[in-house]
Amino acid sequence: MQKIKHLSLVALGASLLLGLSVSADAGQGMTDADRAARAKRLMAAPNPLQASDSAWIEELTYMEVRDRIADGATTAIIPTGGIEENGPYLATGKHNYILRAICPALARELGNALCAPIVPFVPEGDLDPPSGAMMFPGSFGVRAETYEALLDDIATSLKLHGFKNIVLIGDSGGNQRGMNAVADRLNERWAGSGVRAHSVVEFYTPGWEDTENYTREVLGVSEGESDGHHDDIWVTAMMMVTDPETVRYRQRLDANLASINGVDISSLPKTVELGEKMVAFRAQRAAEAIRRSIAN
Repeated sequence: MQKIKHLSLVALGASLLLGLSVSADAGQGMTDADRAARAKRLMAAPNPLQASDSAWIEELTYMEVRDRIADGATTAIIPTGGIEENGPYLATGKHNYILRAICPALARELGNALCAPIVPFVPEGDLDPPSGAMMFPGSFGVRAETYEALLDDIATSLKLHGFKNIVLIGDSGGNQRGMNAVADRLNERWAGSGVRAHSVVEFYTPGWEDTENYTREVLGVSEGESDGHHDDIWVTAMMMVTDPETVRYRQRLDANLASINGVDISSLPKTVELGEKMVAFRAQRAAEAIRRSIAN
C-alpha cells in the first residue's frame, strides 16, 4: 500500500510539473500583440468582489489599485525606514514599524493617496570597515547608489500605472539626502509629463522635533534622565501602535523594565493611546507639507 501511495504521489508530481511546463510554453508562445491584448482585456474587467479599504498597495489586487486611481487616488507615498541597532528593547525594524502606523493615517489625512511598500533597506553607515549602525548585528545597510536606484525604480513603477504625485518620506536622518537626489533626477526626467516627485523632508525635520514638542506641551508627557539607549518615548509609543511586542512590552513588564527615559509604559492602553495621538499629529503635519509641495 505504501509503495502504491508513493507511486501515486510521484505521478501527481509529474503531472503538475507537466502542467507547469505546458503553461510556461504557452506563455512563451505568445506574441507581444497577444500579451498586450490580454493586458487590455484584464484591465477592462470589472472587479467581481467587494474592494478592500487598505491603504497599502501591496495588500490590494491590481483591480483595486486600478479603481482607486480612477477614483482620484493619484498620490502615492513611498515610505523609507531602516533596520538598525536600537538598544536592548526595540526591534531593529523600528522605523518600519513606525511607518506601518503612520502611512495609512497619512493616506487617510490626504484623502487621495495610497502607500507603496515600506523601503526597509537604506544607508546605515559604511560597510567596510563598518561604521554607525553597521557595527551592530541585525543592522542592514546599502550603499547610497543602491538606495537611490531602488527609489528611482519604485517611483517609475508608480508613474507607469497612473500616479501623478509620488511622495518620498523618510523616518531616518540618513534617508533624506538620497530622497532629495532621486526626486530631483525624476523631475528633470519627467518634465512635461504631468507627474512629479516630492521629497518631503519635513516629515523628518522638523517632523520629529514638532512631535516631541507636541507630546511635552500638549499631551503633558516629558522625558526625564536618558537611559542611554538609541530609544525614547516617542519611538516606543508609536511602535506599540503597530505591535507592543516590537518593544518587548511583555518581557519588560516581567523584568520590571517597563519605562524609557523616566516615562512609565506599563499601562498598555495608555501607552498605545499616547502613540496613536503622536501618529495622528505626525500624519496631519506631513499632510500639510505634502499639500504645500503639490501646490507649488
